[in-house]
Formats: sequence, structure tokens, C-alpha cells
Amino acid sequence: MNIMTNNRRRHTPEQIIRKLAEGNRLQATGQELDEVCRTLQITASTWHRWIAHIRAGKPTT
Repeated sequence: MNIMTNNRRRHTPEQIIRKLAEGNRLQATGQELDEVCRTLQITASTWHRWIAHIRAGKPTT
């Protein structure tokens, strides 16, 4: 059994939208992306993937 799969967390579309909105607010106050991601408890790659899905009009899950 892979331990990494036990720690993986799936976010609901509502949680993703909420975290992206909060991240945008934090960035507007001058926080760097790495600080924002740390606050939201996500990785920078997750942030970029979510943004790409939103811009492409794809579902976030």
C-alpha cells in the first residue's frame, strides 16, 4: 500500500473556489504565492492547476 495515497486530500469544487478567492485576496495584499499556498495548505502546482482549469472552463475535480 502506498502511504502517499492515504494522505491525499480531494477538495470539493466549492472548497476550490473558496480557496482560490481567498488566495487572490491574500495576493492582493502583497503576499507572495508561496506564502499564500502555505496559508491555504496547498502546493503551488495545485494552485496553478486549479487556475488553469478555471480559465479553461473545465470542472475543478
